[in-house]
Amino acid sequence: MCQFHIKEAMNRKKLLKKGNPKLINSWASYDWANSVYPLVITSTLFPIYYSTISEDVITIEFFGYNFKNTALVSFITAIAFVFVAFNSPFLSGIADYIGNKKRFMKIFVYMGSISCMGLYFFELDNIYIGMMYYFLALIGYWSSLVFYNSYLPDIAYKEQFDFASARGFSMGYLGSILLLIFNLSMVLKPEWYGISGTPEESSLMAMKYSFITVGIWWALFSQYAFYNLPKGNTEGKVTKDVLWNGFLELKKVWNQLDELPILKKFLPAFFVYSTALQTVILIATYFGEEEIIWATGEQKTIGLIVSIMLIQIVGIFGAYATATASKRFGNISTLVVVNFIWAILCIFAFFIRTPLEFYIAAGGVGMVMGGIQALSRSTYSKLIPETKDTTSFFSFYDVTEKVGIIFGMAMFGTIDQITGSMRNAILLFVFLFISGALLLTRIPNNRE
Repeated sequence: MCQFHIKEAMNRKKLLKKGNPKLINSWASYDWANSVYPLVITSTLFPIYYSTISEDVITIEFFGYNFKNTALVSFITAIAFVFVAFNSPFLSGIADYIGNKKRFMKIFVYMGSISCMGLYFFELDNIYIGMMYYFLALIGYWSSLVFYNSYLPDIAYKEQFDFASARGFSMGYLGSILLLIFNLSMVLKPEWYGISGTPEESSLMAMKYSFITVGIWWALFSQYAFYNLPKGNTEGKVTKDVLWNGFLELKKVWNQLDELPILKKFLPAFFVYSTALQTVILIATYFGEEEIIWATGEQKTIGLIVSIMLIQIVGIFGAYATATASKRFGNISTLVVVNFIWAILCIFAFFIRTPLEFYIAAGGVGMVMGGIQALSRSTYSKLIPETKDTTSFFSFYDVTEKVGIIFGMAMFGTIDQITGSMRNAILLFVFLFISGALLLTRIPNNRE
């Protein structure tokens, strides 16, 4: 009887053909599952927690060197992305070769979610263990996206890419906001949850419990995507050469670029503006914590969380607005405009000092953040050739993005460490966004 139900369930999954709205929604649901990591861990509670426990420390000693607290996180993040950039083609090539990319996606989802729970133990006294969990959570999240993004051409047709991609980002914003609201209630009213101690101690403990909720949410809500997404596209067998297959596939994609002139022009532009975009996303809360003048510590905590929630809420509308604009004006023209908007926002951010100014900047960032990410992903999907080895092409895309983050975080951390201020690094982002926009103007526009 049990075998009958299993077989019946498998047959139901086979009915979800490419372009099926249920399959697209299943794919997009992984954004709902994983977006709590970048929101809670990367953007809000972990930066606040880390800055709070290290605010009275001038420098942090790490492997014999003294680092400014924000610079240390920047360098650790850059090192993690070196690993991700190397790891992505290695594993995605194997996944395409043996035809089971879902298995690899699961490995990184569970590694990332467990590491989020491990951040509960993050303290300055055990900085090495804490940074290890931070390092592994980052690798788990970004590596899982290699496989997640590569599913887009498998589950949707070209004309569905823009809105499918926007659907994913929008679901991610909504889901992550719900968990953040719950976490915010824990931090502001820890007594509601039986968390005792001084106000600061109980709030910090609530943040640590929040890290656990992120891990549980991520792993739990990934199951719907895992159930409906196809296993893979090929039925290759593992041989002794399979370990190097990912790099061979990456080289193959590189060699194909000469035959794909538009894609060859898009990738440098994407590299440049993505370097700025991803670095801004990773350091925004640290900037708000350090460079904005808050009246009290409680106002700072509430203000930073509210500003990030504002970004998420506005981002839902921004993602769809950008998809609509791309349909009317074309992907490339829309991306050019969005890059210039980003440059203007960075110029504004260089001068802001008050909470109100920070909220205004957050609203502007929300309007263009999800839009540029979703549209970049869907534009790339349109530009790659029709192939079953989509993971290899998206591995190339992800490596491009990750190498950009390595450069961005390394440059940001260096400027922060040398000058002692994060504000000076903002000018770097202005240059990168303008350069990205100019590089995009070399590409023919499209309205597909």
